[in-house]
Amino acid sequence: MRALVLKEYGEMALVERPVPAPREGDALIRVHATGICGSDLHGFTGENGRRVPGQVMGHETVGTVVSLGPETVPAVSARAADRGVAAGHADGPVVGDVVVVNPTIACGECVECAAGMSHICAERRVIGVDPALSSAFADYLVVPVSNAIPFRSTRLHGALVEPLAVGFHAAVRGAVTAADDVLVLGGGPIGQATALACRRLGAATVVVSEPVPGRRTLLEGLGIPCLDPTDVDVAAQIRSRTAGRGVSVTIDAVGSDESIATALDATAPGGRCVLVGMAAPRLVMPAFAVSTRERSIVGAFCYTAAEFAATAGWAEAAPAVLEALISARITPEDAPAAFSALAAGENPAGKVLVEFGADIPEPSAPQVRP
Repeated sequence: MRALVLKEYGEMALVERPVPAPREGDALIRVHATGICGSDLHGFTGENGRRVPGQVMGHETVGTVVSLGPETVPAVSARAADRGVAAGHADGPVVGDVVVVNPTIACGECVECAAGMSHICAERRVIGVDPALSSAFADYLVVPVSNAIPFRSTRLHGALVEPLAVGFHAAVRGAVTAADDVLVLGGGPIGQATALACRRLGAATVVVSEPVPGRRTLLEGLGIPCLDPTDVDVAAQIRSRTAGRGVSVTIDAVGSDESIATALDATAPGGRCVLVGMAAPRLVMPAFAVSTRERSIVGAFCYTAAEFAATAGWAEAAPAVLEALISARITPEDAPAAFSALAAGENPAGKVLVEFGADIPEPSAPQVRP
């Protein structure tokens, strides 16, 4: 099979590798498309220390189940579990299903897992991060069958579910409701996902701050107003729109000293600031802006299994929105050059997808479940 390997920091190579074999409890997935994440770019450059040369990265993916490991029976899917369906229900993935992959593999036994918080399990392994796992920038991928969630819509849109779930979790962590005005800092793919999630949760208003014109155009095309932080003082603009108070929720999808300072300045007393961006591992922030105004700073990492499954269901019903989030579809052969261009500062408006299964036609009709 073809696989994109991080040959060394700053260099990707397309190589031939054996197709991995599924073990008991696993599914072998024929990958259709995998999105390039900002964390993949950080791994490519070596700046975050979470990827190593020699590994196959990639975690934002969609594909078709082509086989199950020996003695493997379809597990109850996360979507079915979220509905309270009993284990063994046929809603689990079977051979021939198009699936999206939840990349978090947790222990299933700790306190966090028992509480439905497997994404912060101390023993978790993450597809695309753990170098021992051959991941989604390849023709084939092996995952636990419980991590494969059936997806019944435009196939390539499934590659957007993972970043959309990150944005949804950030909005949930911010406790966004119809009573909230929300500012999102950063209009890249995670900021876009967060803004859509806030709208999905019924926020009264959602505004995004983003310096890249193409990203502002994409968001405004989806009906989400934007501010250009290179042209205006974002916090001052927000305060002027809210009678001087600021918004009740700010979600920082950048994660820098400057962005967290802006977030606090734009948030009303007693409001919530959610930090989901990770531009820097350490931040300096104005402490008095937190304590004297009793603002809360909340961390958001990825998503619960239930949130991932719920986002897959929402994505199935929003094909026009998801199509607008895709900026480019490239072949695996073009991917090494694309990684270099993105790492050098190229800023596409939306997501870049690497298509491994471009030769596989879309199904002509929805699948019939057994």
